[in-house]
Amino acid sequence: MDDQYQKSKERRRKIAEAFSDQIDKKAAHRIRVRREPDQTIWFGLGVFGVVGWSVAIPTLIGVAIGLWIDATWPSRFSWALMMLIAGVILGCMNAWFWVKRAGLYRIEPDEDEDEKGPSEP
Repeated sequence: MDDQYQKSKERRRKIAEAFSDQIDKKAAHRIRVRREPDQTIWFGLGVFGVVGWSVAIPTLIGVAIGLWIDATWPSRFSWALMMLIAGVILGCMNAWFWVKRAGLYRIEPDEDEDEKGPSEP
C-alpha cells in the first residue's frame, strides 16, 4: 500500500513539473512576442485582410472560369464546382505562403520533447 502511494505521489510530481515547464515556456513565448514592436493590432488586421483576399480571389476566379466552361461546353460534370474546389485549394496555399512570409507561422522546436520524446498524460 505504501509502495502504491509513493508511485502515485511520484506520478503527481512529474505531472506538476511538466505543467510548470509548459507554463514557463508559454510565459517566455509571451514575453518574446511583446518585445517585437512591429506586430501591432494593425499589422494583425493587415495580415488578416491579405489572407482573406488571397483565398477569396482565387475562389471567385475559379467559379467564374467554371461557369464559363459549363456555359461553353455542357457536360454531365459541374465545372463550376470543380473549379470552386480548385480555387479554394489554391487560395489556401496562397494564404499559407503569406502567413509564412509575414512570420506569423512559427514552429519552435521543444528542446525537452526532442530529448525525451512526447510526454505522457
